[in-house]
Amino acid sequence: MTVIQLMNRPEWLWQYHRAIPSLLRAGGPVLDEILRQLQVHGWGEQDIFAVHLSLEEALVNAIKHGNRSDPHKTVTIRCSLSARKFLVEIADQGQGFDPNAIPDPTDPEHIESPTGRGLMLMRTFMTKVEFNAKGNAVRMEKEKSPSEERTDKPAET
Repeated sequence: MTVIQLMNRPEWLWQYHRAIPSLLRAGGPVLDEILRQLQVHGWGEQDIFAVHLSLEEALVNAIKHGNRSDPHKTVTIRCSLSARKFLVEIADQGQGFDPNAIPDPTDPEHIESPTGRGLMLMRTFMTKVEFNAKGNAVRMEKEKSPSEERTDKPAET
């Protein structure tokens, strides 16, 4: 099933689609809006932190590594939010990469190298992380943690 098919399901409470220039400052408002919606829809602090960290890493990777900070290239963000699941796809216009070729940053041989830390964090904090065949788009899912269920009512949007 494609991301577009997944995102067209009726259970989504909120959806978002933006294309931004490859400038780090352009990612901030996108990140802020997504985190605000997680909060509005009753997601807890730990899950919001996990999404924040993973989303920030993916956006920075797409802007800096994928598009080489070329402001003429765009990064596309599509996300959907349900009561129990957050789904996001971030795509750049770069050449892509092989995520399996990135060394494990916890391996003593690579411990001094900054390469791979963002990918490791994304895989640690999200429920699922997948890349397209070209390696220029990442799809991440986060399922709401049972311990993060809030008993108060979500704020109105």
